[in-house]
Amino acid sequence: MDSSRGALIVVGGLPGTGKSTIARAYVAATGAAYLRIDTIEQTLINGTDLQQPLGPVGYELGYALAAEQLCAGTREVLAECVNPLAVTRDAWRNAGVASGAIVVEVEIICSDPTEHRRRIENRSTDIPGLRLPTWQQVQDREYEAWDRTPVILDTAQHSAEQCAVLLSAEVDRSLGRESK
Repeated sequence: MDSSRGALIVVGGLPGTGKSTIARAYVAATGAAYLRIDTIEQTLINGTDLQQPLGPVGYELGYALAAEQLCAGTREVLAECVNPLAVTRDAWRNAGVASGAIVVEVEIICSDPTEHRRRIENRSTDIPGLRLPTWQQVQDREYEAWDRTPVILDTAQHSAEQCAVLLSAEVDRSLGRESK
């Protein structure tokens, strides 16, 4: 691996699994650039006549912003989104590879359905105007099985801070550098 290359870290998973919490902890510890698709999509909705479902526009902006950051020399870009489809996973990978970056794909899960439901039913958002999904909407959401193996972090087994440390070690390994 080449430690001089940048890294695109794509953190995905169903709503309520802990993606944003882990992403914030990782970014705070590493200084990585942070792209959050919920923020991009809600900004589009707040500033235009667009409505949910937006289709691919938020993700397309995310891919372009990630590639631009990596090409401009940003060492690490963390993109956080549900990333539910093979087509979105491939597009993130293509954006990173085309930018000369190592791509680290991460799936955040909560293996305890009772805890996952509790989180969904009791959470709030820091994005003005964002409507959070119900437990039923999370259950009904289209979410394709992976066709390659991502790094899996289980927030039913580890705290967000522990997951951020595990993620950092995986990024370091992928970049061929010693863990901090």
